[in-house]
Amino acid sequence: MKILIAEDDVYTREGLVEVFESEGHEVVAAGSGEEALELYSKEHPDFVCLDIMMPGKNGYEVCREIRKQSTEVPVLFLSAKAEEIDKVVGLELGADDYIVKPFGVRELIARVNAVRRRYALQAGGGQNEFALGDLTVSPKELRARRGNMVITLSTRDLKILSLFASNPGKVLSRDELFDAGWGLDYLPSSRSLDQYISQLRKKIEPDPGHPVIIVTVHNAGYRYPGPY
Repeated sequence: MKILIAEDDVYTREGLVEVFESEGHEVVAAGSGEEALELYSKEHPDFVCLDIMMPGKNGYEVCREIRKQSTEVPVLFLSAKAEEIDKVVGLELGADDYIVKPFGVRELIARVNAVRRRYALQAGGGQNEFALGDLTVSPKELRARRGNMVITLSTRDLKILSLFASNPGKVLSRDELFDAGWGLDYLPSSRSLDQYISQLRKKIEPDPGHPVIIVTVHNAGYRYPGPY
């Protein structure tokens, strides 16, 4: 899972990076609200941890901007502010949870995992496991497996992979993929889709340089050729 951390205190930020990397996650870190939004657009993280009091745009403003783009990515606030009204504001802006500093490492990891489980249940619903090439995708776990290798998926990954699996051989247009992964209200660019597909291939393809699960169909879109 790729996690975006936005925290202006360098020591706290470095500590969070170390904690999440030790759990096997990929981490991108920002020291300000503006930098966080730039990294969010560029990196397409699967989870966002936001400090509230940051220079420039604060965590509330960053959360508001993220929610304009997506309701699918989980957001956890990290804050020294313990007042109930601050928690209410954060949750009303679309955050999924709120943890007050100082907090323990185990509590932080437990909160992140709890939010992930809720998203997995929402995204997977009653959907059973399905095959995609040599992958077995488990919607309720937000994971895919290839042999003994376990691949962590985001809710967007799951929606895109489910669409491909349901339409073997069909060329899926960019609009169809955007609607499935981002929703009708999002106004993305072709470049953002290409970047996303490139990152998804790095996760799921046996050889990302020669994809066999998500194949490009020039000037048309992408296709899953079917079982192999």
